[in-house]
Amino acid sequence: MSSELEYLARRVAVGKISRRAFLGRAAALGASTAFAGSLLGGAARAAGPQKGGTLKAGLVGGESTDGLDPAKINNQVTGAFARCWGEKLTDIDDKGKLVNRLAEEVGASDDAKVWTFRIRKGVTFHNGKELDAGDVLATIERHAGEGSKSGALGILRGIDSMKVEGGDFVVSLKEANADLPFLMSDYHLIIQPNGGKDGPDAGIGTGPYKIAAHEPGVREIGARHEGYWDTARGHADQIEILVINDATARTAALQGGQIHMMNRVEPKIVDLIKRVPGVKIQNVAGAAHYVFAMQCTTPPFDNNDLRLALKLAVDRKEMVDKVLRGYGTVGNDIPVNASYPLFPEGIEQREFDPEKAAFHYKKSGHSGPITFITSDVAFPGAVDAAQLFQQSCAKAGITLDVQRAPGDGYWAEVWNKKPFSASYWVGRPTQDQQYSTAYLSSADWNETRFKREDFDKLVVAARAELDEDKRKAMYRDIALMVRDDGGAIIPMYNDWIDAVSEKVEGYVPYPSGELMGGLALSMCWLAA
Repeated sequence: MSSELEYLARRVAVGKISRRAFLGRAAALGASTAFAGSLLGGAARAAGPQKGGTLKAGLVGGESTDGLDPAKINNQVTGAFARCWGEKLTDIDDKGKLVNRLAEEVGASDDAKVWTFRIRKGVTFHNGKELDAGDVLATIERHAGEGSKSGALGILRGIDSMKVEGGDFVVSLKEANADLPFLMSDYHLIIQPNGGKDGPDAGIGTGPYKIAAHEPGVREIGARHEGYWDTARGHADQIEILVINDATARTAALQGGQIHMMNRVEPKIVDLIKRVPGVKIQNVAGAAHYVFAMQCTTPPFDNNDLRLALKLAVDRKEMVDKVLRGYGTVGNDIPVNASYPLFPEGIEQREFDPEKAAFHYKKSGHSGPITFITSDVAFPGAVDAAQLFQQSCAKAGITLDVQRAPGDGYWAEVWNKKPFSASYWVGRPTQDQQYSTAYLSSADWNETRFKREDFDKLVVAARAELDEDKRKAMYRDIALMVRDDGGAIIPMYNDWIDAVSEKVEGYVPYPSGELMGGLALSMCWLAA
């Protein structure tokens, strides 16, 4: 029986017989559904990627204001779609290692101040133009230039000069930085023709899919780019992202077969989805974390006693237990965790302490309610987390006024604008990138408005320090500054939790983010 079914499974994998016919024959031979399914899975993997079909994802995070300029990516939908139509010089794989993409080689001077990126030949943009080092130079110039509003601006400020030498892109830094190739993997740094200077929102890149439809807040569609250079990506004829911000509707779409994968599965419904036939839960831990962001320059959050009061008023363990339900760990108001190299160990864990919170609250001199804005799209369980925060604050005598904002417009009108709101971070490959993106005084995405000159100088010094022991000590000081003086309440580190149809092959969890760090639509395929 086994050999016959194995033969038939291979026939299914290459499209010679239908899945239904195979399962019918397996049942007739007395094989269980689980056993038959395992044979199909093994045969599909052995057959390799299958071409064709439309691969669909249902994602939370899209808004009616979404554009295609990579510099302005600020949610899951624009980020995932950009990974389909665009590419960067480098990327991070499923093991957290740096891999070359549009740069086929990367080299550095001995002092790590001059970096050379050899640009891959034979790569074409969707408009037919061949990629060259000039496009790379123009891209980084646009993101790092005067007046830039790019989310990558903070990590590019260390650049002193850039140039093209033949087929190479050469960067000279003001100070040494051993992490520069990692910085070039930032998801905003999609390489565009002439850097996007002629049309930043044209959506023309080198990725496996051309833009076929862009309906902000509704759907995004990509059609296979036949001239794509990498055979390991771009298997489906078409990919489609449906914006489904409501968790219940997203789950129903997966159950009903309208989509093949979904992001942001709420931990409280994981067990329910595990019982859905033909669907698998995929989860992985990494550097992702949830944040309650207080802007340190706006009253009453310009008072550090008030900030400490609110940090001490969070019952972190309760929040992890009730919101994450085992799919994450307790946070410590530090935007890095043990997944990072040179993580500063031994920093005391901040605990829920209503008496100490009340002391600092009284010392702050503030009275009256404190407004905190949250939304369903801020992170899975964000509304529940806000309610738990409100209850624990009450035990310290602090009145938290929780306001629930609609999902459409949250990232454009609330996040990084209102003085106290919920947000999330996917984490970054290096500590320097995380701090430079979100905590340097000059960073456009400094959501907490944390501005300390000594902190800025230490971050710059740490990135230039090549001695690991000294650098680790610097990162400890940096972490303590953010923890004890900053405006970020980081109550928990979350797992990425996706739900994926068993019709999808090639899925591998990436610690760098949901849906394979945004690459699932580009790298997965539909079983024949």
